[in-house]
Amino acid sequence: MEKLKVMRIKPTARLPERKTAGSVGFDLSACLEAEISIQPGETHKVGSGLAIALEPGYAAFIYARSGLGINHGIAPANCVGVIDSDYRGEVIVGLKNSSNTPYTIKNGDRIAQMVIAKCELPDVIPCENLEETARGAGGFGSTG
Repeated sequence: MEKLKVMRIKPTARLPERKTAGSVGFDLSACLEAEISIQPGETHKVGSGLAIALEPGYAAFIYARSGLGINHGIAPANCVGVIDSDYRGEVIVGLKNSSNTPYTIKNGDRIAQMVIAKCELPDVIPCENLEETARGAGGFGSTG
């Protein structure tokens, strides 16, 4: 996917932006009429004022900005948001405050990062058995 179509739903919305040539994530900014304060333990939906058009076979994944998450305890409430290729509504980030301090979000603040990725969409085939592996059904902590 070489081009990402982005539509401003609100005129003050900021386009997604990569800050360096090596950045894989596009910063998403809050598009707010008034600042919001996220109290400790609370979750708020924060709009970007943008809608995007992904090509079939692609998805956008919404991740925390490391500075917000590590320094302030502000991260997506669902850990990673998923935007499907057929969604055309506003990109909204549910932010949770896991710190002990209220955090204020202002219009234009960078709130998350969006990564676009190609996704495999295989047919689901029910079966009775799966191929054996050395690991087998060993799960949590089974490899050391």
